[in-house]
Amino acid sequence: MTPLSLYLCSLLKKNKLLICYNYLHTHGTPLHLVDRAARKTRLARLLDMNFRAVFRGRVTGKVLAQQSGAKNYREATMCTSSASGQDMTNWLWSIYHETKKQTEVISKNSVNPNTIFANNEMSLHDIEIYGFDYDYTLAFYSRHLHTLIFNIARDILIQEHRYPEGLREYEYIPNFVVRGLHYDVQKALLMKIDAFHYIQLGTVYRGLHPVPDKEVIAMYDGCHVPLENMSDFYGKSSHGHTMKQFMDIFSLPEMNLLCCVNDYFMKHNIDYEPVHLYKDVKAAIGDVHVKGIMYRAVEADMENYISYGEQTHAVLKKLYEDGKKMFLITNSPFDFVDRGMNYIVGKDWRDLFDIVIVQADKPGFFNDRRKPFRRVTDKGVLHWDRIHKLEKGKIYKQGNLYEFLRLTGWRGSKVLYFGDHIYSDLADLTLKHGWRTGAIIPELRKEIKIMNTEQYVHLMTWLQGLTGLIEHMQVGWDPASQSVVQEWIKEREAMRSQTKDIFNSQFGSLFRTYHNPTYFSRRLSRFADIYMASLSCLLNYDFQHTFFPRRTPLQHESPFWPEQTSAGALKIWVLDMADLDFNCSLHI
Repeated sequence: MTPLSLYLCSLLKKNKLLICYNYLHTHGTPLHLVDRAARKTRLARLLDMNFRAVFRGRVTGKVLAQQSGAKNYREATMCTSSASGQDMTNWLWSIYHETKKQTEVISKNSVNPNTIFANNEMSLHDIEIYGFDYDYTLAFYSRHLHTLIFNIARDILIQEHRYPEGLREYEYIPNFVVRGLHYDVQKALLMKIDAFHYIQLGTVYRGLHPVPDKEVIAMYDGCHVPLENMSDFYGKSSHGHTMKQFMDIFSLPEMNLLCCVNDYFMKHNIDYEPVHLYKDVKAAIGDVHVKGIMYRAVEADMENYISYGEQTHAVLKKLYEDGKKMFLITNSPFDFVDRGMNYIVGKDWRDLFDIVIVQADKPGFFNDRRKPFRRVTDKGVLHWDRIHKLEKGKIYKQGNLYEFLRLTGWRGSKVLYFGDHIYSDLADLTLKHGWRTGAIIPELRKEIKIMNTEQYVHLMTWLQGLTGLIEHMQVGWDPASQSVVQEWIKEREAMRSQTKDIFNSQFGSLFRTYHNPTYFSRRLSRFADIYMASLSCLLNYDFQHTFFPRRTPLQHESPFWPEQTSAGALKIWVLDMADLDFNCSLHI
């Protein structure tokens, strides 16, 4: 029995009655009612085998037994008429309070934020070649960079796209958005969507303000977003898709700017076309990168913008000393990468890499066979000669993966590539080329630290327990008892909102929409074999280590641990008909 298991034994004595409730909260394993004389019968033996039973019929009374010396089950009858509504209400609240009391026992288990998590079984013993993206994989940036990108893009909107001067009043809001959100280009709404394409109500924003749930439901005719309206494979709003998904960390300033401009227009009652606004903001953000404005700013003040401390040098050195091949494929220009790596690793950083490719234009690099490699010197001078071999110590620009595979022979599962962008860095590699993939998710550390707090453990344990009670007590009661269950449902909804706010007041966790995984989580689990907060997590593992994903049971599977059983999944005939005065089947 795990630390989250709850064993509740509540005694209700009436004619020497014992009602024993054995409830495991995690997946709502049901309550069961047994009298003292029956504890050594076939029912008791089934209970010893971890089968938990609950009445799912319309019986609303209690099991009343005769004296403890009763010889068989015929002496026990279901009594529905004698139990008053008040008795049932008191009974429900007694279960509620006892369950809540049991959830106050805090688990001592916690998750190490430096763990590498596996979606797919993978052994480092099989990995011979390691590849890396640069931004937010080898190099980590401070929040000052997001403020810089926001300010520059905002000024570009004003100066080059003739947006109102009043926009200068807006500043970057560090904790307003999380990545993985969807933006409805035509409706100018930012929202979080789960793995099943359902909008999480309470996370839909127009500008800097939430949109009421009723309005959201009216606009989308419910909460579901059809597949044809979702973003395309790479999260873009193209070819008729009305949604754009923001998947990389560099998108945080873009989401901020979209919300701020929308807010300004609404506040000043300015009529505008949302599609034009989206395209203009996208262009302004693009100019910050393409025109080299961000690169020059970072190069001029490394200490302010680059976070040194992710132990990138130690990871690369460990791989190098173990004889691993290493390569770099990044969309950033060489001069920017070179200065950053000099700062992070040292001037000899290129000695660690067998191949360095810059301005690769991912994800096109993984799909477009037409672009050949081109050699570039340290000073940016381009060579025109045909590339017959990718050599160590030289720098290459553009190219494509198919040519890369032909020239290196680095194919299949012996290659592990790390990147922070689920689509641009990882999707094509795992789906089309069979490379192993590792996702760098810096947000993990913050979220895990929150999940390890006593407040969060208390909240989630009770939320699970209350959900289990609601699941099994939701039908078949008198009106007074039904009102009790409705109170529980309201409390559950309030707690769900509270769990969201713990991570982010507007949009909650990067990984969950209440109980469901987010759309981001769904893509992460599909395209990344392993994921971690930073490359430094590799320092905690031997190169012979095998990563095993947790085997969590599917909804229809009967697990080895009882608390994972979904309520109503397994139907068991507990007693023979000869043992009962009523026809009853019990479910767990």
